[in-house]
Amino acid sequence: MATKPAAKAKPAPKAAGTPAKSVKPPKAVNAPNALQRPLQPSKDLAAIVGAETLPRGEVVSKVWAYIKANKLQNPENRREIVADGKLRKVFGKDKVTMFEMNKHLAQHLT
Repeated sequence: MATKPAAKAKPAPKAAGTPAKSVKPPKAVNAPNALQRPLQPSKDLAAIVGAETLPRGEVVSKVWAYIKANKLQNPENRREIVADGKLRKVFGKDKVTMFEMNKHLAQHLT
């Protein structure tokens, strides 16, 4: 003998006029997040990106523009950056990977 599967319980009907989800009130002030907050570069980093305060994302973009303009990526391993005199002061060594770069840049931003 085969038994019938149990019928699924139907959800209770929603009351008319109630919203499906709660709506959060808008924020009073849109404070910049960590990537948007302007930071002051150190003297060594300012030689590459300029002395004015910049958000972290723009600093990284300007460093990449400098790296590409001066052809500082290792042609055999494009993830590796070969530092010139200015970048050596920022990175503290001759070669870094693109993944290490942000760690070194963070030490030069206040």
